[in-house]
Amino acid sequence: MKLTQVEGNTWVAEGMELIPFYKVDDRRCVLLDTGLLSEREELEEALLSAGLTPAGILCSHAHVDHCANNGYFQEKYHIPVALTAQEAGMCSDILNLKCYFLLLSPATVERESSCMVHTPDVLIPPEDGPFSFAGAEFRIIHTPGHSAGHICTVTPDHVCYTADAMLSAEYLNAKLPYNLSQAVAEASREKLRGLGCRAYIMAHRGICGPLEVEELIDGNRALVRRRAEEILSLVTQPMTASQIVQATCQLYQLFTHKPHRALRFERNIRFFIEYLTDTGRLEVVCRRGTAFYAPAAPKDCI
Repeated sequence: MKLTQVEGNTWVAEGMELIPFYKVDDRRCVLLDTGLLSEREELEEALLSAGLTPAGILCSHAHVDHCANNGYFQEKYHIPVALTAQEAGMCSDILNLKCYFLLLSPATVERESSCMVHTPDVLIPPEDGPFSFAGAEFRIIHTPGHSAGHICTVTPDHVCYTADAMLSAEYLNAKLPYNLSQAVAEASREKLRGLGCRAYIMAHRGICGPLEVEELIDGNRALVRRRAEEILSLVTQPMTASQIVQATCQLYQLFTHKPHRALRFERNIRFFIEYLTDTGRLEVVCRRGTAFYAPAAPKDCI
C-alpha cells in the first residue's frame, strides 16, 4: 500500500479507498479510519515499513470500508478509538449493525461483518470544534447524512478529510450515490464551503485544493438531484418500491446475479424514493395493505 504525503504531517495510505493518517512524530501516527478487513495486513505492513506505529484511531463513521480494522488495531496496539455516539452505537453489536446493512439478515451481518463490532474509548463531542486526541489537535465538523454520526476531520496541517461526506470528481457519474438521507447530506456538504483548508481528502479516491472544493460540492448536489429526477421519471403510475427498484436497475443496467449486491442496489434506491417523498415529488398511497408510490399532484392543482 503506497503512502503519499498530502501536506506537512498529513498523509494517505492508498488502498481501495484513501486512508488518511497524521504523523504525531517520527514514530507514531493517528489513523483517520482503518479501511476494509481485506486491507488490514497491507495497511499495517505499510505503516510499519515506514517506521510508524498507530497511536490512535479517529474514525469518520462506522461503515465497513472505514472501520473494519478498528478493533484489531485497538486491541493489538492498545490504542484509543474515537467515534461519535451515533456511530459507536451502530457498531456496538450485530443487531445495531443490521440497521446499517438494512436489508441483510442478522445472521448474514454476523457472518460477514462481525469485525466491525467494537467499543470506542472516546466519544467525539456533538459540537463542531477543536478535539485533542492521541497527542494532536484536530478540528471536528459534524456532517451527518451519509450516516447518522458522520464527521469530517481537519488535521493540524489544515487538511480536511471529508471521508464520505463528498464524492470526488472521479465518482460524479455514480449511478446510485449512497446517503442515509440525501437532504441532510446536502446540508452537511454546504458546511464545507469556505473552510479555507489547504487540501481536501475524499475517501473514495480524490484530493483537491481550496479552489476545486466549491465545484465538487456543486457537482455532488447536481448528481443527487439528477439521479432523483431520473428515478422520478420512471414512476408514471402508482408503483410499489420493488417495482421502482426493478425499473431503476433496468434504467442503469444494474444487472447482477449476486443477491447481496442486488440488496445494496435496492437499499440505495429506497433512499432516493424516501428523498422524493420527503420533498413532495412522490406521495404514498395504500391499496389492500400495500404501499404504492405515485407522482404527487402539483400544488396549484390541489
